[in-house]
Amino acid sequence: MMALADFEYGDTIHRCFRCGYCKFPVDWTDVNNCPAYARYRMETYSCGGRLWLTRAWLSDEIDWTAHFAHIMFSCTACKNCEAKCPLSFNVDILNMITAAKGEMVERGTIPPLVKEFLENIQRHGNPYGTPKAKRGDWLDGMGLKPYQGQDYLYYVGCIGSYDTRAQEIARALGAVLDRAGVSFGVLGVEEGCDGNDVNMIGEQGLFEVLAEDNIAQFKDLGVHRIVTLSPHAYNAIKNEYPCYEGDFEVLHYTQLLQCLISDGDLDISKGFEARVTFHDPCFLGRWNGEYEASREILQAIPGVTFIELEKNRESALCCGGGGGNFYIDFLGGSPDSPSRRRVREAHETGANILAVACPSCLNMLEDAVKSEELEDKISVQDISEIVAKACGITA
Repeated sequence: MMALADFEYGDTIHRCFRCGYCKFPVDWTDVNNCPAYARYRMETYSCGGRLWLTRAWLSDEIDWTAHFAHIMFSCTACKNCEAKCPLSFNVDILNMITAAKGEMVERGTIPPLVKEFLENIQRHGNPYGTPKAKRGDWLDGMGLKPYQGQDYLYYVGCIGSYDTRAQEIARALGAVLDRAGVSFGVLGVEEGCDGNDVNMIGEQGLFEVLAEDNIAQFKDLGVHRIVTLSPHAYNAIKNEYPCYEGDFEVLHYTQLLQCLISDGDLDISKGFEARVTFHDPCFLGRWNGEYEASREILQAIPGVTFIELEKNRESALCCGGGGGNFYIDFLGGSPDSPSRRRVREAHETGANILAVACPSCLNMLEDAVKSEELEDKISVQDISEIVAKACGITA
């Protein structure tokens, strides 16, 4: 088994001295911007706590326990710690945590729900364990064309393909792209899992298989440009696939819609009256620095009054769904869960729509609205749905 001396970051991990900066947002408004720390209020669940525990574990100072594994896999990979840490090794903070998760995967000492998540993807190509034959069900009645050399491959991802609510936003975006005259095609049942959350969990071997299979498929089809529904897929294809010779031009759909609107290729003049606030997805914002496209879209829609959340952009509070937690949900079950804290913050703005740009965020925050009993006060809607409404597209 791996010892500290063999750990890739063994000569760096000791440099964390638990200053606590990793728990703050960049604007210093409070000390609860680490989702797991905010949920459990214990230092062990903070970034610094995890690094100290990992070092002690690999040094044989503590034994592995199920509780220790719960602490490690409750990390959502939101990158708040990396954004806030003032030390030079901050670029490797999440790499250290992911590597520690990976060592647990190698040893077979992972929580049952994490094991189930990975096994479902390995066996069925999705985290839900749903037969692959149903991956194209979201396309029923849409009339969208399979990819055959069009300008863009529209990559939907696992949640958009299988989750009932997320299928609605997959269809909304397909309808909007079609209305704008975008040349695009879909893979339907032939689409594979992008693997981003597998990678965040530390299962490097499975991620490599998924990435290499997708890259081979994309190349065989002659794909050059990809537009993704999910920021998670956007992150994997943009930042990880090039390591496996998968170099593609990839856009998150909000970037494409912003261009279509600004160029006059998408008519949103129908508009509608609403007070809208926006939740920054971690894998769009902190991971990839995209903060403006969604805001420009919302501010361009006639009738929409845009209101910023108190915690926004680099200081945004994670919904709690990253790192596979949209499925394993180690942070739920409490008013202190990040998703419930986030919807309370959104409600306090006076907005009646909490806009998202990620199917994981959509599910986490919709569940939180129900838990907070705010269904008659605020609704969670994806930007694709909001734009569809502004275009006069009805479900």
